Amino acid sequence: MATKKSAPTNKIRLIVKAFEHKLVDDAVAKIVATAKESGAVVVGPVPLPTKIEKITLNRSTFVNKNAREQFEIRRHKRLIDVMDPTPKTLELLQSINIPSGVGVEIKVM
Repeated sequence: MATKKSAPTNKIRLIVKAFEHKLVDDAVAKIVATAKESGAVVVGPVPLPTKIEKITLNRSTFVNKNAREQFEIRRHKRLIDVMDPTPKTLELLQSINIPSGVGVEIKVM
C-alpha cells in the first residue's frame, strides 16, 4: 500500500521586535487585521521572552568606586504565523505602514 506524501503547507512567519511593548502591540494588531482581511488564517501573536540587557556605569570618572548607575534596555518580541497565505496576503503585508522603531522580519516557509 503506497502512502501519499502531503504537500508542505505554505506559511509566512513574522517576528516583530521593538524596545517599547506598546509599539509592538500596535504593529501586531495591524498585521493580524491585514492578514485576516486577505483570507489567511492567523496563529498568534505569541509573546516571546523579553531580552533585558543591563549596563552598569561609574558615576564619577576618578573616585567613588561604589557610586554606580544601572541602565537597562528591553527588547520585546512577538511571533505571528500566517497559514495558507494567498498571493494577495504577501503583497498586503509588505505594504503595511508600521511605526518607526519597530522591526518586522518576514520569512516565507
